[in-house]
This record gives sequence, structure tokens and C-alpha cells, in this order.
Amino acid sequence: MRFRHAASIWSTYPELTCGALYATGVDARVDTGPRAAVYTARALDRLAGATEGEFPEVLAWRRTFSRMGLKPTQVRCAAESLLRRLRKEGTLPCIHPLVDLCNALSVAYAVPVAVLDVDRVAEPLLEVRPAAGDETYTAFGGGVERPAPGEVTFVDSTGRAHARRWTHRQSGHSAVGAPTRRVLVVAEAMHEGGAEIVPELLKTVQEEVTAHWGAVTEQAVLSAAVPEFVFGG
Repeated sequence: MRFRHAASIWSTYPELTCGALYATGVDARVDTGPRAAVYTARALDRLAGATEGEFPEVLAWRRTFSRMGLKPTQVRCAAESLLRRLRKEGTLPCIHPLVDLCNALSVAYAVPVAVLDVDRVAEPLLEVRPAAGDETYTAFGGGVERPAPGEVTFVDSTGRAHARRWTHRQSGHSAVGAPTRRVLVVAEAMHEGGAEIVPELLKTVQEEVTAHWGAVTEQAVLSAAVPEFVFGG
């Protein structure tokens, strides 16, 4: 399978750094709580000194959303939404051991981290690109939506959208659940320093996935020069 960003994304957002990791052999039977707590604590320490809206990682995504014609305080990237919830409630929701771990890493690094069930994504291509307007998106509540033309989303080979407004919200269709065994983890940063942070975050995900599941992994840091990740044999 292939994962990539369209050329128009790289040309419009040259500041983007993306890391992608494929893992096989995950399940819902392990306990990632202690490790997730370590990363959540790191985020709480940082939030004690400033709100998430002051973080350069979040501000960079707010600028990106503004460029897309969105109101950044109404449509937030996933990392900002998680940080906001953590600041207000002191905890993050428990969804699935891998999702919980990646959410904790997302707040620790203040970078959006998506986790998709690969078996729910139509091969051979998943591409981050502006929507044509005919894609279908399944919300977590089960409703079907159509991303507006030009909206950046993740689109598979059948025209199914797996995100709304790029890093704002994932799809319920490809959400990780109890049956999930193969996943694609995608981390995307827009801030200065992202080129150093994303590889570190990707390495941490790889180490945690290997430690908890003994999973087989493949990974890549993507750029305009290396825009595609081919994985899964």
C-alpha cells in the first residue's frame, strides 16, 4: 500500500513535516496506561506554564487552518483539541491501548497524530489532498458527510475520506477498535523545528509499539523530495 501527500500540498505548505509508521500485530489486550501517563504528565507540566494556544506547534496549525479559510479557534487540529481537554479535565479519554498511547504522545509533542486501521482503508493508495467534493466521510456517530471541494482530507482508492479538515477529525470508518491488527500512524507538524521533532516522535512510537506488542514496523519521514511511503509488502 502507498501513503502520500499530493504535490499541491507540498507546494502550498512547504513547512510540513510528516512521519508515517505501519505496524502489524497490535491488539487491545495490552496495558499502555503507565507509559501513556508518562507522556500525559509531560504535557501537563508544559500546560502549567502556558495554554495550548501559546504553543508554537499549535500556532503553526492555526495559521495553516486560517490559510484554508477556517476559523482556527472553532476548528482545531487534533493535538490542540486534546491539549485543551487535558488542561480542562486533567485526563484524556480511554479508547484503545494504541490510540490512548498515541493521544498521549500527541499532547506530549503538541503534534497531531492520526491512527488508522489499515484494513479499513481501500488499497492501493491513501493520499492527503484537497477534496474534489464527491468523497464520502463517515463520522464517529455513523452519519455520512461530504468534505467541501478544496478541503484537505485523507482519501483512499474508492474515494472514501478518512479525515475532515486535514488534522481536525478522523473518520469513524477507519477508527482503531478491538478487531484492529494493522495500523498506519501519521504525525504531521507545521512549526519551525518540526523537521527535528517528527523523526523523534516517530522513533518513540516505534519503540513503544515494539515494546508493548512486539509488532513488526515500517516507517518513513516524508518530504517534497520523498513524498511517498510504500508499506505492507
